[in-house]
Amino acid sequence: MLTTRYVTGAPVWVDLGTPDMDGARAFYGALFGWEFAAGGPEVGGYGMFTRDGRTVAGGMAVPPEQGEPAWTLYFRTPDAEAAATAVRAGGGSVTLDPMRVLDLGRMALFTDPTGAGFGVWEPGRNPGLDTVGEPGALYWTELYTPDPVADLSFYDMVFGMEAHTTAAGGPGAGSILLQPAGTGVASLDDAFGAVVPLADDPSEAAGPSWTPYFAVDGLDAALAEAERGGGKVRKGPADLAGIGRCAKLTDPYGARFAVVEQTRQAR
Repeated sequence: MLTTRYVTGAPVWVDLGTPDMDGARAFYGALFGWEFAAGGPEVGGYGMFTRDGRTVAGGMAVPPEQGEPAWTLYFRTPDAEAAATAVRAGGGSVTLDPMRVLDLGRMALFTDPTGAGFGVWEPGRNPGLDTVGEPGALYWTELYTPDPVADLSFYDMVFGMEAHTTAAGGPGAGSILLQPAGTGVASLDDAFGAVVPLADDPSEAAGPSWTPYFAVDGLDAALAEAERGGGKVRKGPADLAGIGRCAKLTDPYGARFAVVEQTRQAR
């Protein structure tokens, strides 16, 4: 599962781009107990969502003409420039060239060959999120793609990311788990996410994407709160084998994410 012992190719950060930061602050505050503190002009107003004083996500206002509301996942890399080179070589595209963020680290934004967007983080003073794998924090990820074979080859080239199919008879039998390099065989303990063919999930009709899952204490209460705040349930509730009971949502502005009532603990 996700851990803050960040290694190359593992999710290390997640952030929200939204047209209404005040509205998003209210929505996610009620849903997850998050607080938000905006940064200064040196970071374009980019700020941090926190829970109990620990950073759980980033966020910033993005005008509609600059992009659709969305959550973006970032994966750790030791070299953002090398990652950009690998992305281009693998058939992906660079949407934001590597750039330094004060002394915190370097970031870049990419699109994989099938059209799913993601980012990378080369850590400086900031290694990544303060907490994952607990209520109100990032817990799981899924890649929705029309071509799993092509995408798995791409992410292996960029990060050394491994994909393993779970054995018959076990939790999530037949699932394709995503794991950092060097982990060997399919294991929910080592996995940080899964690959899902787009054809298998009509709720992802918007196209290829990475979806972040955030943990909650109680799924039913979380769904009721999300709907009270103007969000929508686009799929579920359902059981995600070996992970927990989950549902997919959109926030009031259209950003897609998921919530899961956790059954496994982060290490």
